[in-house]
Amino acid sequence: MKSSILANFDRADFEHVRQIALEFPGAEDGLSHHGTPAIKVRGKLLCRLHEESVFIPIRTNFDLRVKLLEAYPEYFLLPEHFRKYPYICMWTDCRDSKLIREILQQGWETLASKKQLALFNSLRA
Repeated sequence: MKSSILANFDRADFEHVRQIALEFPGAEDGLSHHGTPAIKVRGKLLCRLHEESVFIPIRTNFDLRVKLLEAYPEYFLLPEHFRKYPYICMWTDCRDSKLIREILQQGWETLASKKQLALFNSLRA
């Protein structure tokens, strides 16, 4: 049976993260659950706006997730649904661009092709 959840989101809540995420080679706008805006790399989800426009799930690894939850409890949460997936959820009001970029980069690196990684590293050199 299909979910009847109605999405109640504001795209503006995602724009700051979206702009940073699109800096990475191969990162593209897309849609995710319930038509929410998302950023994908090679068709795989890097981040998206949650359908209630309260937080943004961002791909990460489990070790980094634990560290982020401990170091920045004001920015991050881990709803039960996300515990078994490699994502951390960030409140939409987080505006720490440096921290957002670091987390997105780590997630992007897990999804990027070797060619995309090489391009990114050459641009940084």
